[in-house]
Amino acid sequence: MNQYFHYQQDQLFAENVALADIAEKFGTPCYVYSRAALTDAYRQFADALKAREHLICFSVKSNSNLAILNLFARLGAGFDIVSGGELQRVLAAGGDAGKVVFSGVGKTESEMRLALEANILCFNVESAAELDRLNEVAASMGKVAAISFRVNPDVDAKTHPYISTGLKQNKFGVAYADAMALYRKAAGMAHLRVTGMDCHIGSQLTETSPFIAAAEKVLVLVDQLASEGIKLEHLDLGGGLGIRYDDETPPSIADYAQALLGALRGRSEKLIVEPGRVLVGNAGVLLTRVEYLKPGAEKHFAIVDAAMNDLMRPALYDAYHAILPVQREPSPRSSDETTDEASSHLAKLQKLQQAIGYSHSTKHDKAVQVAGYPASGRGGEREKQPQIYEVVGPICETGDFLGHGREMALDQGSLLALMSAGAYGMSMSSNYNTRPRAAEVMVDGVSAHLIRERETVRQLFAGEKIIA
Repeated sequence: MNQYFHYQQDQLFAENVALADIAEKFGTPCYVYSRAALTDAYRQFADALKAREHLICFSVKSNSNLAILNLFARLGAGFDIVSGGELQRVLAAGGDAGKVVFSGVGKTESEMRLALEANILCFNVESAAELDRLNEVAASMGKVAAISFRVNPDVDAKTHPYISTGLKQNKFGVAYADAMALYRKAAGMAHLRVTGMDCHIGSQLTETSPFIAAAEKVLVLVDQLASEGIKLEHLDLGGGLGIRYDDETPPSIADYAQALLGALRGRSEKLIVEPGRVLVGNAGVLLTRVEYLKPGAEKHFAIVDAAMNDLMRPALYDAYHAILPVQREPSPRSSDETTDEASSHLAKLQKLQQAIGYSHSTKHDKAVQVAGYPASGRGGEREKQPQIYEVVGPICETGDFLGHGREMALDQGSLLALMSAGAYGMSMSSNYNTRPRAAEVMVDGVSAHLIRERETVRQLFAGEKIIA
């Protein structure tokens, strides 16, 4: 939890709105974001880098909702995109094309044309073949494309192999040994203008040393280029700063920024960074409801209405997300207070039973349980006992899980919040098993705004045709 998602009287809130109220109004599964958390994270970045000319390009792939993009645009952000679709989202959200950098290994001709028409800031070129294609497309349009090369520094990011991008065996970027020759070639191409150098070594990094190692390696190339008369205007050090999902201890935004600024001390290039997860990850949760509690021979299952199509990270990366009850068990009160209050309610219940002629007892009867109070004669035991659950979805895949071995006291219908779900949640969701994608809600103080309607099944096959 954090200051934006917290308990008030045992109810989990987003800012000043109860998540139970959001579930009641908008249904589940549902993504919920805190506007204050998004704003504060961006401002921390901006404040930490203010000593140097910089541009913060939000990584659109981490969360591409228009309301979130619009919020960052109004805060002054640029955007890191990896597709023509993401560019169109940025423009629809009010983003400035002149603050957009276009990354990705597979840019199509149509995507290049779209970006050139929009006059984006820079293409991060990732291969010699892409370089040739971009020059040809720009020539056909009578334009000059600003470029940098994404250089692969062969630095181990010490993260999950699926999100490590800076090793020489990865598909991303150009090889470090090939970079100088490619820059020389690009400098002589009529419809390209060399403006910068880019590197991005991975995601969910929890220490600063890999960032510094990568920066130091690419700066050697920057200086070699300058000695040959190819002076760069900016240095794009990518993104990748991690967040806390479980027990990780990532550096703060301030410490990360200070490490980068230290590596660039005395240099004139403009700094570009591409944060994604660190801006949105802990600003969002996924609300879900327990459909069934299913005892098993070896494990107990809590089957919820969210699934791997809603949040892919656990199934794809075996990633951990904390799972919290939206209504937690009440905090323990004094034994005298609890006993007196429970006795009062029990007396009222027994009086009512007598009035309606209720009479039933056997030697096997358990003590009467008054909802919300300890059972009489049971040592304070509650009806709803903690159990270790596999939290799983309804999709027909064994890998459809959201959490392993979670100890919780649950009932059918209990609401749960999967924490730290603001990054690579909705943006990686799918319609597998013909499941409509979740609604998205942004909380702003005491208000909750629907920023994406829940899909309908009819929308899923609206574009399909049956042939005779």
